[in-house]
Amino acid sequence: EKGYETGEHAPGLKLGGCGAYKAAHHIIKTHATVWHSYNNTWRSEQQGMVGISLTSGWGEPVDPHSQTDRDAAERYIQFHLGWFANPIYRGDYPEIMKNYVGRKSTQQGLGTSRLPTFSVQEKTYIKGTSDFLGIGHFTTRYVIQKSFPFLHASSYHTDCDLAELVDPKWPAPGPKWLYSVPWGFRRLLNFIKTQYGNPLIYVTENGVSEKVQCTQLCDEWRIEYLKGYINEILKALNDGVNVKGYTAWSLLDKFEWNKGFSERFGFYHTDFKNKNKPRYPKASVDYYKKIIRANGFPNPREVMS
Repeated sequence: EKGYETGEHAPGLKLGGCGAYKAAHHIIKTHATVWHSYNNTWRSEQQGMVGISLTSGWGEPVDPHSQTDRDAAERYIQFHLGWFANPIYRGDYPEIMKNYVGRKSTQQGLGTSRLPTFSVQEKTYIKGTSDFLGIGHFTTRYVIQKSFPFLHASSYHTDCDLAELVDPKWPAPGPKWLYSVPWGFRRLLNFIKTQYGNPLIYVTENGVSEKVQCTQLCDEWRIEYLKGYINEILKALNDGVNVKGYTAWSLLDKFEWNKGFSERFGFYHTDFKNKNKPRYPKASVDYYKKIIRANGFPNPREVMS
């Protein structure tokens, strides 16, 4: 969306309403091609695995008793995770995406939906092309229904008719979009289990950056974030979710999209002003080392069940 619809990220194209859908369509088809290539050529010899890594927040209905809010939260997750996961695990885009984008395309007077379609052969070819699902997850939103007025310039952002809210009580240690809401992760993992047949999951990204440069290297908010989120993964494991591995984001402070070097997710502080780029461990390094060493929380009493 940021690369092909709003133009915020490379390649900076502003193809409103259709660019993101077209780019995603090609990504899904090329992913399937690569999977089949490996499956046919190398798997028997190497016994390796090919998967896809998808990043998604969790959408929670503002009022869980409201069907309207529940539907909006369902759209949130289907327009984010389901957009890619549904074709790979179930053979096609989520019905809710096809319905909403199709209806809005008709309202615009377009002959076909802005959401591309897969042929029958493509659906069969794409379905099942992931030996594991990589999940990047950082935060959660409350979701409510919001009908956007009829716009000739419809977009991915307005197609799903919802608004995202945050709880002012949620800790916000990092950038303005990243609130610490650990319980959302367990719900996301259980959603994946239910929707996609409990696939093998590797958590490929999970972490938090810092609002201000952490000159004293005492990033206790990152320790709290990791403790909360890893604990929720353990709960998901107890729920029967097939999580096999976890990777924190990230080892070093580094280049972050259009934020450059200003957004720091690392366990190690990188001094970018020094030509040798020296690295210094933050407090979270010791904490994470203990978790790795114990393959879990070293002290069971610090974990709430």
